[in-house]
Amino acid sequence: MRDPLVLDSVTHLPAEARGRVALCASHGAVFAAWYAADRGVAAVILHDAGIGRDRAGVAGLAWLAAHGVPAAALGHRTARIGDGADCAARGVLTAVNPPAQALGVAVGMGAAEALRLLAAADLPPAPPVPPMAETRTELAHAAQGGIRVVALDSNSLVRAEDAGHVVVTGSHGGLLGGRPETAVKHPVRAAVYNDAGVGIDRAGISRLPALDARGIAGAAVDATTARIGEALSTWNDGIVSAVNETAARMGGRIGQTCRDLVAAILDHRS
Repeated sequence: MRDPLVLDSVTHLPAEARGRVALCASHGAVFAAWYAADRGVAAVILHDAGIGRDRAGVAGLAWLAAHGVPAAALGHRTARIGDGADCAARGVLTAVNPPAQALGVAVGMGAAEALRLLAAADLPPAPPVPPMAETRTELAHAAQGGIRVVALDSNSLVRAEDAGHVVVTGSHGGLLGGRPETAVKHPVRAAVYNDAGVGIDRAGISRLPALDARGIAGAAVDATTARIGEALSTWNDGIVSAVNETAARMGGRIGQTCRDLVAAILDHRS
């Protein structure tokens, strides 16, 4: 029996993850689930990200069940999203799919015990899964004054060319492992995230102060209003639940639609 992997993000799964049990502190939406299966994990524990609109935060568990992969999600009020070590130490499960249930994994179980059960089961790697891709969509109709607005399903899709522009993401607003440099890779003008239910230690919006320190406007939309993992849901459906000081100076306000927040930031002249 090999020790389980514990990671801050599903995107950090190494090549040697194949056939291993993993806890990844990413949201439990479908793309994160696909990513874990594509890396060949034997079983995975993700984060429920506040569960949120259309239960998007745990939608990946059913997707994994359809491929025979045991999976569970731990509660946003029990451990910090984006922090694998904290999830392993404090996490308590809030959702479990049928293949994991068959192995004795249950809602209310601590993450450490669930990992022990899954690792002891000596499971095979996930079967091959069809390709899936996160999307990057330029919202040309929203651009203003030469500033572009780009919808990205994941914060990991931010590119150097996005510097000085606005990115609207489907990602949670939590720092990875609490590290400020993970807030965003490039100096964008503004970045919008999903608040993942905010959760314990306000982890779901911990990127926002880190963005403030870099002079970047940051905001998050309420997980109950937009589907986590889907940037276009952030844009079309999201209602702002948190803004940092930089965004507030640019006209950002709690209760705005995401579209109105972005319009205010684009209208602002520093």
